[in-house]
Formats: sequence, structure tokens, C-alpha cells
Amino acid sequence: MKNIILLCTSGMSTSLLVTKMRAEARVQKYDCSVSCYPEIVIDDQFRDADLILLGPQIRYQLKRLREKYPDTQFEMIPSKIYSDVDGAALLNYAREKMNEPEEVSQAVSA
Repeated sequence: MKNIILLCTSGMSTSLLVTKMRAEARVQKYDCSVSCYPEIVIDDQFRDADLILLGPQIRYQLKRLREKYPDTQFEMIPSKIYSDVDGAALLNYAREKMNEPEEVSQAVSA
């Protein structure tokens, strides 16, 4: 099971994205854990993460976090995905960053 963490200033703005990512993971039958935390608790949470996605408001932390935790993968949440609160797109983005095949939900025409 992959462990994906979303990190933002307070952990509040990413909670809706987490809910939508979890729903999409069920649709894709993708075994993962998705959670969000405020940046202040990164020291307690990063060890178990396969991928940590940073919200746009803490972009300034990316370089520091990569230097402090070189064995942990940190990526920015793309601004368009963040502003659209697109959980499916973010899950596919996370899978791509972890070098896993993405699943795109497609409607079946009758």
C-alpha cells in the first residue's frame, strides 16, 4: 500500500482533496493511504510516506524539505489541480510521480 501525504499550512485546505483522492482510489481499486497534515508536523509524518505533495502556499518549503529529507519524495501539487480540487487528477499525478501506471476513469458509452 502506498502512503501519500498532502502538506499545507494548516492541513485544512487539502482535506477536500484528500476526500476526493480517496474516492478516486476506490474507483481505480488502487491500494493507498491518503492523508493531510499541516507543515508543522512534517517531522512526525514523513518517515512512512511514499510521496509528500505540497500545497501551493508552502512552495517556499520544497527546497528545504528535499535537502533535509533526501530519501523522501516531495512534489508540488500543480496549481490547476489544487484550484479545481480535482482529486482524480491529483491521484493520477501522484501515481505518475511514483512511477506507477495511472488509471483514468472513463465513462462507458452505450
